[in-house]
Amino acid sequence: MVSIKKVLGLLIIVSMSCANDNKQENVTKNSESKIVKEKYIENLNISLLLDLSDRINPEKYPNESMEYFMRDVAYIRSVSEAFDLHLRTKKVREMNDRIQLYFDPEPNNQNINTISKNLKYHVDRNNVSLELLDEVKSSYAEKPLEIYNLAIKDNEYIGSDTWRFFKTKVNDYCIESGFRNILVILTDGYIYHKDSKIKESNLTTYLTPQDIRRWKLDSDTWLNKINEEKFGFIPATENLAELEILVLGINPDKKNPYEEEIINKYWKDWFNSMGVKRYEIKTAELPSNMDELIKDFILNY
Repeated sequence: MVSIKKVLGLLIIVSMSCANDNKQENVTKNSESKIVKEKYIENLNISLLLDLSDRINPEKYPNESMEYFMRDVAYIRSVSEAFDLHLRTKKVREMNDRIQLYFDPEPNNQNINTISKNLKYHVDRNNVSLELLDEVKSSYAEKPLEIYNLAIKDNEYIGSDTWRFFKTKVNDYCIESGFRNILVILTDGYIYHKDSKIKESNLTTYLTPQDIRRWKLDSDTWLNKINEEKFGFIPATENLAELEILVLGINPDKKNPYEEEIINKYWKDWFNSMGVKRYEIKTAELPSNMDELIKDFILNY
């Protein structure tokens, strides 16, 4: 006959085994949760929005040190190099990253649109290879220059409808669940398109040097005037908490010493009104000075 002590001993062993199983199950669940969280942070979804307005015209806005469109090309290369560095530090099973390039409005030149389509990449565990990584890197090092050269050759600068892009496309094009969503905007800071001219009191969908002068924002009282009379961009959407934005290429009109501050104020207030969680706004510095900043924004979050 089995003694009571032996029965009790068996019950204690079974109980401890079940407790350990439950503990292991909880550890596994916590580990899985941590992995999901890490993947959410580590998966990049990078979008580039190019302003192909006359700001890139080397005849209208020449720059002896480096043409503005060449600065754009170099900024794009820095972004793609950051993307490449990010991918090459990941394990194959963790690969799930995107990079793409947009315009608004789309150029009439179909060659430009084809190049843009070919710059859309989704690198994941099923298609990743060293050849693909090399292709992404080389494409972003070479193809953007083709886009700018074609746009300059066409000489059809149809403006920049950045406001409309935020209104109708940013959520669908630039924000994916489970990714760090980063939008890099290449612009001089001015926004204008003939089909998107809306004014609500002193809030607008556009901003040009002429507007800044017309609204008398060219004196040292500009900040008080903006705050008191509520000048700024009309919010185009809301709830952009899952979007990080890096604005590059701000190029204020030199006639107004306050222009850069005014442009920054417009963009910052706009991003805040739409709930953007993280952003930086930078002027059109030489690419050698911007390379580290661009990579730091993308890689060191």
